[in-house]
Amino acid sequence: MTAWKPPFPEDWQPIVARALAEDLGTGDLTAVCLPTDPAEWFVEAQAEGVVCGVEIARSLLAAAGDCEALATDGDAVAPGTVVLRGAGSPAQVVARERTALNFLMHLSGIATTTRRYVRALEGTGATLLDTRKTVPGLRSLAKYAVRCGGGMNHRMGLYDAAMLKDNHIRAVGDVAVAVAKVRAAISPMTKIEVECATLEEAVAACDAGADVLLLDNMTPEQLRAVVGRLGDSIPLEASGGVTLDNIAEIGATGVPFISTSATTMGSQPLALHLEFT
Repeated sequence: MTAWKPPFPEDWQPIVARALAEDLGTGDLTAVCLPTDPAEWFVEAQAEGVVCGVEIARSLLAAAGDCEALATDGDAVAPGTVVLRGAGSPAQVVARERTALNFLMHLSGIATTTRRYVRALEGTGATLLDTRKTVPGLRSLAKYAVRCGGGMNHRMGLYDAAMLKDNHIRAVGDVAVAVAKVRAAISPMTKIEVECATLEEAVAACDAGADVLLLDNMTPEQLRAVVGRLGDSIPLEASGGVTLDNIAEIGATGVPFISTSATTMGSQPLALHLEFT
């Protein structure tokens, strides 16, 4: 049995190995004081949230002996919920404890924040997306945590979708020229999204052949105007200034997608701890 929620990030193992090596270095200087007899332990949630990173933590702690996952990524937890338990060498457990908890707490924080945003959108029909604003080196894991929280991924990087932002258009000088140049260079199966700040820019981008429009920092009134004019013609994504306080109002404008970096860059870690019994 695995604690992953498919599909899992296939590049997770080298990321975790680097993190463990960063902490362990040439060896744990404090471990010399620990007994050699196996000890039982558990990892427990200390706050309400959505757990993520259970299989990563299990893989790390399993090197110390027996380890069992009692939760699956994406599960809701409450204070006192035991998500992992095991028995093994105390020295090996504490050598991996911090790395395991760092991943578990960080990813659970992202999943928890995502779930809050998704719930705030309930009834609006809008879908929550993430962005490319992630901690360097942890993007695949952060976006996995967003999925575990109920959100959906935007593009993973610069390589899987084209997005013409304001600087692209400013540098080229014309949105139609920019779209045409990108269209000529990419697969016909690849979408082009264009960032717009006004209704006029949105209409121009749509006329230029954009596949998706990113409506940047528009007010609810502006969003409704774009939805009314173009909503039946092209997918629309609202972005910029999205918070838990205003996301329901944004969703009520009729935009089908809302993206925010608050999930991947603004989440507080979910409190979990490891204790010997």
